Amino acid sequence: MNMEILRSFTENTWLIWLGLFIILIVIELITVGLTTIWFAGGALAAILADILGAGVLAQILIFLAVSCILLFFTRPWAIKHLNQKRVRTNYEGEIGKIIKLTEKVDNRNQTGKSVIDGREWTVRSRDDREILEAGSLAKVLAVSGVKLIVEKYEEE
Repeated sequence: MNMEILRSFTENTWLIWLGLFIILIVIELITVGLTTIWFAGGALAAILADILGAGVLAQILIFLAVSCILLFFTRPWAIKHLNQKRVRTNYEGEIGKIIKLTEKVDNRNQTGKSVIDGREWTVRSRDDREILEAGSLAKVLAVSGVKLIVEKYEEE
């Protein structure tokens, strides 16, 4: 009985790969986030390997290899070219800027503001112990949500 199940499994692995391929494509269509398409390609390669007579172990290795190759080589290109409709923000351009504080920065009291290019930002110090006075200069180290993370700027 066990041998019949094993023989049936090895003779119909293409059906398993096909089922996996369909499941992965459905997940990709639902998420639309380029999450499983690479593995669907691997499943397609495994179906082809089965049709050409490769054993189960070879099919699994082909599935893994093709999935990894697709993920590694095509994902960066796909993200760059297929996600162009994503709204990009320019917050990255704020990092490294020297800004003038319009409100005292005190993390413990949750105060601190600055205006950059006409936009008001909430400002927090990198060090909770450091208090920066209004009118002083600070260097933007990072952006966390809608807050600028800064440190006191010392002119060189």
